[in-house]
Amino acid sequence: MVIAVVGGYGVGLTMTVPRAPQAGETVSGGRLARGHGGKGSNQAVGIRRLGQESALFTGVGTDDAGDAAIRFWTDEGVNAGAVVRTAEATMTGFILVDPQGENRIAIADGALAALRPEDVAGFDAVIEAADRLVVSLEVPVPVARRAVQAARDADIPVLLNPAPATRDRELVGLADVITPNLGELAELVDAPGSSIDECLARLFEWYGGTAIVTCGGAGAVVADRQRTERVPAVTPDAVIDTTGAGDSFTAALAVALTEGASAVDAARFAAAAAAFTVGIPEVIPALPRRDDVEQMLTRAREEATAR
Repeated sequence: MVIAVVGGYGVGLTMTVPRAPQAGETVSGGRLARGHGGKGSNQAVGIRRLGQESALFTGVGTDDAGDAAIRFWTDEGVNAGAVVRTAEATMTGFILVDPQGENRIAIADGALAALRPEDVAGFDAVIEAADRLVVSLEVPVPVARRAVQAARDADIPVLLNPAPATRDRELVGLADVITPNLGELAELVDAPGSSIDECLARLFEWYGGTAIVTCGGAGAVVADRQRTERVPAVTPDAVIDTTGAGDSFTAALAVALTEGASAVDAARFAAAAAAFTVGIPEVIPALPRRDDVEQMLTRAREEATAR
């Protein structure tokens, strides 16, 4: 099976700090790490580590960071043959992580912002031959829409991770499955501060697919117009760094759905992947392999039986 991925790549500069600074404040004592990041790249690597083929469409610069990205994807077994290279700098994200593992992220888009809808033509053949398309919105929305439409035209199912948040109902309506967190869902339905049930009610006034809403330590909610089911979180050993948890969840969800799992079972598999990820610092070292997820699932079942 092949899962095509459209999304961002960037260099991640992660600083773990004793506490998050307030406006105008300097906090010393941080620890800096540099690594590969970006939702699309993380998801493509996550899919590959979980045992399925992945192909990535994104944009990087013709700089050293872009060269390093190509080598990284080659090492991970990700098909990056359609990645676009431009004169713009490779995207860079700066991530602050506090002692509780919560993160704050700022991004300089660079080469990603230079992508154009017509660039997707070089990825059309991959999309048309894929078993599923996964899209996140670090690429310009017109680029995402062009990729999603190519998948729809070829009758390829689409999983949309609407992050960063969007209110583009036309784009969202083309996806079979969406994976927002509660904040992204509230933004999508223009209901800030509303409960998840209120947001879902508004969503299904116009959306006909499946929503799998990630809720951090509270697990996930799987919903469509017929039903809503809560999937509990899998308890990690410790919460060290939440930075890659959403991408790990999306990658695992895409793999499980593509392998034929129901939405609920796929969400359970994805929750186990995310639980593994939050227990390890930085993103790439924390993206699990199949055995890691299976071990988390086994432990979760044993804990549920013991209760």
